[in-house]
Amino acid sequence: MTGTPLLSVRNLVVDYVGDIRDVRAVDDVSFDIAPGEVFGLAGESGCGKSTIAFAVSRLLKAPAVVSGGKILFEGQDVLRLAPAELAALRWRRIAMVFQSAMNALNPVMTVEAQFRDVLAAHEGLSRRAARERAAELMRLVDIPPDRLKDYPHQFSGGMRQRIVIAIALALNPRLVVMDEPTTALDVIVQREILDKIAALRARFGFSILFITHDLGLMTEYCDRIGVMLAGRLVEEGTAQAIYKNPQHDHTRRLWASFPRLPGRQVELASTGSLP
Repeated sequence: MTGTPLLSVRNLVVDYVGDIRDVRAVDDVSFDIAPGEVFGLAGESGCGKSTIAFAVSRLLKAPAVVSGGKILFEGQDVLRLAPAELAALRWRRIAMVFQSAMNALNPVMTVEAQFRDVLAAHEGLSRRAARERAAELMRLVDIPPDRLKDYPHQFSGGMRQRIVIAIALALNPRLVVMDEPTTALDVIVQREILDKIAALRARFGFSILFITHDLGLMTEYCDRIGVMLAGRLVEEGTAQAIYKNPQHDHTRRLWASFPRLPGRQVELASTGSLP
């Protein structure tokens, strides 16, 4: 990566504080994301990748505590922002697509009302202007604007996820954090969602921090990939390098855990853990 990074995470440490002992979820992690780049964080469940995603947007809640490091976005340390500065940062400059669309959307509010919440709070748009902008965003993700009056349960899982993506893009952010955006979707809908994200990124030029356990998906959609194990970033490289020439044993074991359709049956490798 060349030039000034859009996001620079430096020596990040996150602990979960308990009554008996603390658990270190993120241990001295550093990486950069360039303007317009897609950077993926891969790893098993519990390795700390979603904790990093929430730390970048400063959405961590107790008992999680950022114990050390910096998160620099366009040169500003996100961890030091005052509440008003943080409110201005979220959605306008950094937006987030959460893992479960049904949980991210309010079940008792229409889709239009949820767009209006974001647009009125950050842009001060009138009800009519917010409706027009919401209709534009719905068309952007291939959903008819006349569905704005519907509630989240009236949409399929893939449509709900596209709505969440549209809300995330409402204020034209520079960085979109995507925390397992295709979880619980079938493979065909998964492909549709990721192709739509790629098309929107090509059109608007935002960067993406893409979180998933699926290393195969990452090699298709990411420019660079970081592989995590037990809270640490153990390998980082281009998507092609991670795919063709992985350097760390854990990365090789992740690839070995994928079942192969042709050829003889083999026992799948366990990814193990740090000593």
